[in-house]
This record gives sequence, C-alpha cells and structure tokens, in this order.
Amino acid sequence: MTKKKELSPELKAECEAAKSLFVSKKNALGLTQASLAEAADISAAAVAMYLNGTNPLNSKFAAVLSRLLGVPVESFSKRLAVEIAGLTSINHQDAGLSASEMVRQMLAAKGKGLSEAARANLLAAAEHSDLGGMVPVESSRPGQVGDEVWIAHYDVRAAMGGGQIPHEYPEMLQDIRVSPKHLRDLGVTFKEHFHLKMITGWGQSMAPTIKDRDPLLVDITVREFTGDGIYLFSHDDMLYVKRLQKKGKGHFKMISDNKHHDPEDIRVDDTYILARVLLVWNANLV
Repeated sequence: MTKKKELSPELKAECEAAKSLFVSKKNALGLTQASLAEAADISAAAVAMYLNGTNPLNSKFAAVLSRLLGVPVESFSKRLAVEIAGLTSINHQDAGLSASEMVRQMLAAKGKGLSEAARANLLAAAEHSDLGGMVPVESSRPGQVGDEVWIAHYDVRAAMGGGQIPHEYPEMLQDIRVSPKHLRDLGVTFKEHFHLKMITGWGQSMAPTIKDRDPLLVDITVREFTGDGIYLFSHDDMLYVKRLQKKGKGHFKMISDNKHHDPEDIRVDDTYILARVLLVWNANLV
C-alpha cells in the first residue's frame, strides 16, 4: 500500500488553525465533530482527517466551518477565502448581484456535478455573506502592512494566582488580526505565526506586568523550559501564568511579579509547560 503523502507546511497550518478555532468555540456553540460532519454531509472520520492535517481543507468544508463558527474563512485559510470569493464574482457584469445570487448562477452553470448537500452548503455560506458573516471579496487583499494573519483565541482560563481549572467564561478579546512583521518589530520572537495563540490571564499575582483579564500572546510550541521567563503551565492539575526560574536540577522557582505573593518551589517532574508568554496585550485606561 502506498503511504499517503504528507501535507505541505502551509496546508497543515490551515488545518491546525481550523482545529484551533473549532476547539476554542465548540463548547459555546454546542458543536461536536459529529454535528460538523452532518452539516458538511461527510463522515466524522473525514472531519477528523481535515482537523488533524491528514487531508487538506477544501472550499466546501471551509464554507461550512465558517458558517457554523461564525468566523471568516480567512481566519484559517487565505487560500480558500480567495477561492470562495472567486466563486461569488463570476464576471464583472455580476457586480450588482448579492453573493447568494451569484452563487445560484454559478451552481446553475457549473454545479451539476455537486451533491445536493454541497450545493446547499455553498449557498448557505453565500447567504451568510449577504448578512455580513463571511469575508467579502475585498478582505482577501493584504492590509496596510501587507502580512496580516488571524490568531485564534484559546478558550482557557490561565490563573495568575492560586491556579484555576479551565472552563467557559466571557472574553474581552476574541480572535485577532495582526501583522507578524509588526510583532517582530516590537521584539516578539517566534518561528511561524500559526504557532501563536491568544489566552487570557485572570488574577492579580502577576501585576503590574499582567493585570487581571489582560490578553496574552503565547507560543504553543514551547513545551519545555527555555530560560527564565513567563510561561503558561499546568501544576497539580491547575493552570498558571507565572515566571519560572530553574532552581537546581529538579525544581523550578515559581515567581509572582506582585510582591505580596511569595515565590514557591515546585518540582520539574510535576510541571507541564504548555506555552511561553511572548506579549501582554495591555489595555490601559487614560
């Protein structure tokens, strides 16, 4: 049997971004892989192959995912955003038509080979666009800096205090669109933009560096201690955002920037680093 060819890094990044968005929003929206499969008229196994990066995303699945999550296709695939936008702009004489009207024309002319479910999903996505839910054609163009990308928000609560168990909670900041070049100009160091995620810190123990509910930009590929810094980590089944310093061979010193909180010694073997904090998205009142 021929081994399946591995996806390119770009296509795998699309799958990872799609999975991150799905995982971060599924609980709030009451979605499962089974319900996603039903909406896309495919098997649950096929959904898993898309989200796990075995198969590349296609426009049909992207349109369904965009509609169910309420996010633009561009947030996980610029490639498919452009492709879907192309479906809604068949030629210049259609400029006055809505997205759904243009897709109906496209389906009538070229959609004979599509299943009824696929036709329905494309039309639903276009109707969602009419209501402002999808990215319009113009949004696929580069922004002012020229390299803006979407960064997904992870639905976890990272405590800057006594530790907290992740669960649902309201957020000030959801998925964001940023320029990797601008981040690097600010001194943020990372390899690929799709390694970056947003989380929210809760509590006062890291003040004034990180205030309660400040959004944090983290690199989820950092899964081990890489030097003194602020990390997202799990210890005793609780999540923390704290400074870590190596203390001897088998211990970390867990440090709070708030001087009212004393440092603690924790075992390296009981600490699981999940990400490194790269940037605090402070919102200071003026």
